[in-house]
Amino acid sequence: MARAAGVSPTTVSHALNGKGVVRRETVERIERIAAEIGYRPSAIARGLQNSRLGLLALVIRPFHSLDTFLPEGVDYFLRIAGAASLSAMERGYSMMLIDDPTRPGVPFSALAADAYIVTEPFENDPVLTMLSEQRIPFVTVGADPARRDLFPAIDEAAGQQAMTMIDHLSQAGAQRIALVTGTDRNDWNLGSRQALVDWCEARGQQPLVLALPEAEGEQVGERVIDHFFSGDPAERPDAIFCLTGRHAAGVTEAAIRRGIRVPEDLLVSAGSGAMQNRTSSPTVTTLDLRPEETAQLAVEVAVALAEGRPVQEPLATPTARLDIRESTTRAPGGARQPPGRAR
Repeated sequence: MARAAGVSPTTVSHALNGKGVVRRETVERIERIAAEIGYRPSAIARGLQNSRLGLLALVIRPFHSLDTFLPEGVDYFLRIAGAASLSAMERGYSMMLIDDPTRPGVPFSALAADAYIVTEPFENDPVLTMLSEQRIPFVTVGADPARRDLFPAIDEAAGQQAMTMIDHLSQAGAQRIALVTGTDRNDWNLGSRQALVDWCEARGQQPLVLALPEAEGEQVGERVIDHFFSGDPAERPDAIFCLTGRHAAGVTEAAIRRGIRVPEDLLVSAGSGAMQNRTSSPTVTTLDLRPEETAQLAVEVAVALAEGRPVQEPLATPTARLDIRESTTRAPGGARQPPGRAR
């Protein structure tokens, strides 16, 4: 390009970027030649000069615990990633979805974003440590449980979300609610667990909580039923609240195979939905966490941080909505059998 215009590379850069002092006729000649040969200045080079690339990164930490980036039936990740990408475009930014920027051999591009959005960070999450040490702006969806209030975070109010479902189950007739969480030590699992513990303690009950890997999906169903229904009949639950929709789908299927009717004998619900919950028989009650709105807020904050603008806190996700389906809807006056029919 510089050779074609008969000038130095610096003059070309100044002319195309509006910097320095370049004669008007030289600028016009350079622009004309650039158009003729289809020249486009490097976006990366321009971004480095301006200390900004116009690029955001989304790190979905639960992917670390899953055996696939496309867990069957789970639309939450697709919804949050899609909404974040479109929201970034609305603000003149591009969005890249990356795995774990701390892992060995990570490509350079994974560390090149102007700001990061990290969803569901773990306790003492190394991704947050790395970003903080390198002074790269970031915001989390859900706080790091061990470093709450240390980093910019959008509070997902996991305990309140859990209580929305617990209250619904109680109103539907449940007196002994069990909770199935994932094994990651993140705000969602820990906050939900604490909500159930508090609810049980207020009623003089021993909390029924089981943590199982999210990656196992529907396969956990038999283990959940065995765990909660093999002991003292007086301690068996009449409702099981699974944080993930795939766990809830598996529990529903396993309960029915054991002769436990859903919802007549056992209520089943999920803290985040999956396709299986909408299409199974019975369909399963879930919470809609409204990931599109959460993604839009996260992008808004990330852009502000990238541009050095102040962020008004506190930040919070939208209130989760109940999608009530057949698994928690009993017919008026419907008889409930004791929850001890597992075999």
